[in-house]
Amino acid sequence: MRLPLDNDCFLRACLRQPTPHTPIWLMRQAGRYLPEYKATRAKAGNSFMALATNVQYATEVTLQPLERYALDAAILFSDILTVPDAMGLGLSFGAGEGPRFAHPVRDEAAVAALQVPDLDKLRYVFDAVTSIRHALKGRMPLIGFSGSPWTLACYMVEGAGSDDYRLVKTMLYARPDLMHRILAVNAQAVTAYLNAQIDSGAQAVMLFDSWGGVLADGAFQRFSLAYTRQVVAGLQREKDGQRIPLIVFTKGGGPWLDDIAACGADVVGLDWTVNLADARRRVGQRVALQGNLDPNVLFAPPDVVAREAVAVLDAFGRPQRADGGWDGHIFNLGHGISQYTPPEHVTALVDAVHAHSRRLRA
Repeated sequence: MRLPLDNDCFLRACLRQPTPHTPIWLMRQAGRYLPEYKATRAKAGNSFMALATNVQYATEVTLQPLERYALDAAILFSDILTVPDAMGLGLSFGAGEGPRFAHPVRDEAAVAALQVPDLDKLRYVFDAVTSIRHALKGRMPLIGFSGSPWTLACYMVEGAGSDDYRLVKTMLYARPDLMHRILAVNAQAVTAYLNAQIDSGAQAVMLFDSWGGVLADGAFQRFSLAYTRQVVAGLQREKDGQRIPLIVFTKGGGPWLDDIAACGADVVGLDWTVNLADARRRVGQRVALQGNLDPNVLFAPPDVVAREAVAVLDAFGRPQRADGGWDGHIFNLGHGISQYTPPEHVTALVDAVHAHSRRLRA
């Protein structure tokens, strides 16, 4: 049984419907900047994977920011790299390090061996989605997510994060056939993964194309956006009679905003390099927009945080158009929140977004 939502503002904004205020949620809102998260991770032996694969802990940390802040959506606590981990690449997180794969995909044999993983290997994610939905008790919607086919491929080939993407770009240019094979498998896997999250209770899903912006023009369209489109085409967009909004976020994707807006998503996420007024004009009534405060603003004093939040809202403008229709805006950061962010500064941000967005509607 699906409970009615106490706060459906986020979902309405995704679908460009009237909202009493601009909804806000934050990428990585459940995470290392919160002392309560650190306490829960300590209980999990300070292991990220032990935390993420434990349904009780994953539920706990997903809810933590919602107890502290008046956010308008929850997002599943997980990682974008769970899919390649289920492919057998051996994901790990060293102390003070980012993600790393024990078995990177760098030659023909490794590429040929890639297969869409058995979704049972990701059962812990789907169980967490169901658990979180139950724990939310209809307070607000839950967002599921995955990395995009291209972003997953970057990690799979490089074996970890990268400053220059030398290995993955070498494959892209020297052996595009291998790269297309990786991306095709990833697109199938991500589609199945997100559909399973929706079946488990996710009420919206987001595709993180975190490294799409490192590609050259032309390469972005062929190696990132083409496979994002494949995922979009394969997603179920309605569940139990309710629309399931899809957000696509390409960090550094500003130059291709028009192409991304035409991919079939309901919402396009923007980083802080994009002017919101210009973006709203360019996308017209095709999609809602999400973003786009620079995460480093949150290191400034609370009054500055509030001022910068107002500037973002003013850049988008009143959501109601002259013709009476609405353009959707979801307030977010231009990328994930830093682990060093003072938690009290987030309070200033959320309060400012709600207060000023209500004034814009008055």
